[in-house]
Amino acid sequence: MQIKYTKSAVKVINSLDKVMKIRMKNSIEGLTEVPPRGDIKQIQGFNSSLYRLRVGKFRVLYEYIKIDGEQVLLVKEIGSRGDIYK
Repeated sequence: MQIKYTKSAVKVINSLDKVMKIRMKNSIEGLTEVPPRGDIKQIQGFNSSLYRLRVGKFRVLYEYIKIDGEQVLLVKEIGSRGDIYK
């Protein structure tokens, strides 16, 4: 499964320190396994295909989409616990 990132997600990952980058990378790669690894919950509301992954104090908002018949993991947003849901 392929992983795609939005520009805002890449910007946050690049601003992290080295240890947190490695932890974030391993956690996101765990989402491609069957079943996905990590503290995962579905986001309530109008977009039922959106999920969140908890990585320490950070939250990763993502969804699974299909592009050309192939399933792709799209990482939409990464942020701290207090700011990500606004």
